[in-house]
Amino acid sequence: MTDDPEPSQPDTPTRPGPIGGDIAAIVYGLASRARLPALLRRYDNITILGLFAMVNGFIAIGLMAFAALITGAPFVFPSLGPTAFLLFYTPMQVTACPRNTLFGHAIGATAGYLALVVFGLTDAGPALASGVTASRVGAAALSLGLTSGVMVWARVPHPPAGATTLIVSLGILDEPWQLAVLMLAVLLLVLQGFAINRLAGIPYPIWRPAPDAPPPPIAAAGS
Repeated sequence: MTDDPEPSQPDTPTRPGPIGGDIAAIVYGLASRARLPALLRRYDNITILGLFAMVNGFIAIGLMAFAALITGAPFVFPSLGPTAFLLFYTPMQVTACPRNTLFGHAIGATAGYLALVVFGLTDAGPALASGVTASRVGAAALSLGLTSGVMVWARVPHPPAGATTLIVSLGILDEPWQLAVLMLAVLLLVLQGFAINRLAGIPYPIWRPAPDAPPPPIAAAGS
């Protein structure tokens, strides 16, 4: 009885991968650049994809957490998590491009702070500590409504921005300098996403994808 032959190395990654999105293509591209034939033959294995997602998420947020530890500034906030997943799971989707990511979070932060001003909550402290009041309910509703509407009007949808605006309107981050740090953290995450996707051969856009055009084909890593 002979052993089953090793799976052959593919010429190009299969898109989308077994769980959809481009995470399998990113693993393929990184394995190709690193010249790891064993990984190239198994780039779309669910175990491999899960390990990549785990390690990549650890690094992405770990770097932000380290910056927060060193500076004492809020470089880590909950909506960075879903943004990181978008950048490495569906990087070619419009919602994940740098323009939408940056403008989406900026709209969310601005709407959240505006809601605090409208309801007189700029000095109220976080809702988790001070409790949920009618004013806080109004601020949360207004912030999410504004964020959703403005993202649609501006054509820059980015779903995690809905979490950002609630973080602000609920008072978790409510100082202008904290919102500036928030946007710096988003920019750093976008730069990391750009670097890793391009390293993997994924043509992640510099700013925005071509309008009304299908995603370009995956480029071979190192080409």
